[in-house]
Amino acid sequence: MPGGDAREAAKTVTGTFEDFPFLPELPGRGPGADMIGRTAGMLVELYARVEPSGWRIGDRPGRDTKRARSWLGEDLDALEEFTQGYEGPLKVQAVGPWTLAAGVELKNGEAALSDPGACRDLAGSLAEGLRQHLAEVQNRVPGARITLQLDEPSLTAVLRGQVRTASGYRTHRAVDRQVVEATLRDVVGVHGTGPVVVHSCAPDVPFALLRRAGAAGVSFDFSLLTERDDDAIGEAVEGGTRLFTGVVPGTDGPLSDPAGSVMGVRTLWRRLGLHPGLLAEAVTVTPSCGLAGASPAYARAALAHCVRAARSLADNPE
Repeated sequence: MPGGDAREAAKTVTGTFEDFPFLPELPGRGPGADMIGRTAGMLVELYARVEPSGWRIGDRPGRDTKRARSWLGEDLDALEEFTQGYEGPLKVQAVGPWTLAAGVELKNGEAALSDPGACRDLAGSLAEGLRQHLAEVQNRVPGARITLQLDEPSLTAVLRGQVRTASGYRTHRAVDRQVVEATLRDVVGVHGTGPVVVHSCAPDVPFALLRRAGAAGVSFDFSLLTERDDDAIGEAVEGGTRLFTGVVPGTDGPLSDPAGSVMGVRTLWRRLGLHPGLLAEAVTVTPSCGLAGASPAYARAALAHCVRAARSLADNPE
C-alpha cells in the first residue's frame, strides 16, 4: 500500500476487504519497510543490513534489522486494532525463499543465490521466522483463519538462470527445479493449519511446480498470461488450486467497469471449457501487483473495484 501511516492503511484494507483483510506493507517508509527488508527482519539467527547495493547478510542485528522489526510491530498493532472480534480469512505475506536468495547479498557482495549452502540457511531461517510471525498474528487476531502469501517475483529468473551477478556482466547458474521445489515445499509446510498462496507478477509463472510444492493458490498478473499457460491453469483449477487473478492495474489509471475487469477471466474459462459455476470457488480478484506505487486515492479505489469485480464474476459467471 502507498503512504506511511499504518493505522490508515489497516483501516482501509479492513474496511474495504471486509471478508478477506490483509496485513498491509508500506514500503514508502524506506529501508526495512521494503519487501526484502521486511522479510529480512523476520529471519531467525540471520541478520541483514542495508548497503549501497542493497540488503546484505551481517553478523549481528543492527539498526536496519531493528527498524524493520519495529515497523512490522507497528503494522501488527494497527491490524489488531481494526480486527477486534473479527473471525474469518486474513492474509499475511512475506518474500519467498528464492526471491529472498536473489535479493539478499552475502558478505562478498554476490547474491545468496550463488551459494547453495547459503540458500539452505536462508530458507531454514525464513521458515522459523514465519512460524513465529504466524503465531503472533494468530495471537493478535484469534478468530483469523490465516492465509500465508509468499512473494516470488524472481522465481522464474532463478529457474532460468537470469539473475545477474554483482558485476552485471554474467548471470547466476539456474537452480535445479527439484531443489527449487523442495525448498518451497519446506517453507510452504510451515503453515500447516492454513493455505499458502505463492505470488509472482513475472511472466511464465511455473504453475505446476508451485502446485507440487504444496501451494493452495497462485497469484499472478493476468495480463501476462498467454495461451501457453492454458493447460497448466486448467490442470490447476481441476486440481483444486485457487487462482488469485491480478486484473486491476496496480498504478494510477482509469478503471473500467467491474464486469469489464473480469471479462478476460470469463473468456479464459470458456476457452478452457471449465464449468462457469467453478468461477466463484476458484478465483479471487486482486490488483495485478502491489499498490505501493499508486496514489492513496487510487489504491482505495482499486481495492473497492476488486470487490465489485468479484461480485460481478460471482453473480454472472457466464
